[in-house]
Amino acid sequence: MLTVLMATRNRAALLKDVLEAYCGLQAPAGGWKLVIVDNGSTDSTVDVVSGFRRRLPVQYIVESKLGKNAALNAGLPFCEGDLVVFTDDDTFPHADWLAQLREAAEAHPEHSMFGGVIAPRWAVPPPDWIAWVDWGPTFTITPEWLVEGELSSSSITWISGPNMAIRKAIFDDGIRFDESIGPRGLDYPMGSETELILRLSRNGRKGWFVQKAAVEHFIREEQLSKQWVLRRAVRWGRGSYRLAPNLKLWGSVPRHLYRDLPKFALKIAIARAVLNPEARFRAQWVFNLLRGEAIEARALYREKHI
Repeated sequence: MLTVLMATRNRAALLKDVLEAYCGLQAPAGGWKLVIVDNGSTDSTVDVVSGFRRRLPVQYIVESKLGKNAALNAGLPFCEGDLVVFTDDDTFPHADWLAQLREAAEAHPEHSMFGGVIAPRWAVPPPDWIAWVDWGPTFTITPEWLVEGELSSSSITWISGPNMAIRKAIFDDGIRFDESIGPRGLDYPMGSETELILRLSRNGRKGWFVQKAAVEHFIREEQLSKQWVLRRAVRWGRGSYRLAPNLKLWGSVPRHLYRDLPKFALKIAIARAVLNPEARFRAQWVFNLLRGEAIEARALYREKHI
């Protein structure tokens, strides 16, 4: 048996569509259950979930402490079986998703973590400039070059939130998600599941990419604006720094930022002057990522010195 664990907050309409897709899932060998943790929704989430109780093996719980990782930690004690499959409330599974993850877990007992394909599901046709964007950190989309097989230390982080499975024995040993990182309202450092994957990898746990285990991550219309994408860069920078703090500081700021921030500010100015929107956007993305590093470095510095 395996358990699918999902946190949700105020996405009742989309969640209804996602759960409708779950009704078409092929049951994996040994069966499955779905645990949905409502992280303080104020919409009709509870009614949506209740409407699927006769069609899905669903268990609904509430965690009022804000934060995706807090919600996932609250849901772990309700998981059953030997495999916990994590996903998001805006992610649509392919029909054989769970069956493929189960098959991989059985075929590779020496591996503890499993990830699969995450493809985009666009709410509206994306604009042409979306080709300038790194879809990985921006939309949590896996690259096409990933193929079936063991993941190296440099590619292990492609096991990510919308499509990952971890053996339940790991959580039975007391491992939990770090609640200081990941979605908590609108302002947060990204990397909620990545922190756990890196921690387990450093402790010798191995990961496997399951190419046939596929889901589609819903990309909302408001996410297809340059302003949204550039704000995402700041959160990505914050998370990147929290996951790998740069100890070479001048004051509370990483030393390289004194060089790199002016460098990319100049690139933005030059691209604006020569009317090159792509170069300007790409430089702005890196500039915002660096700003995120600076924000998180100061935050961690304050945590340590107050």
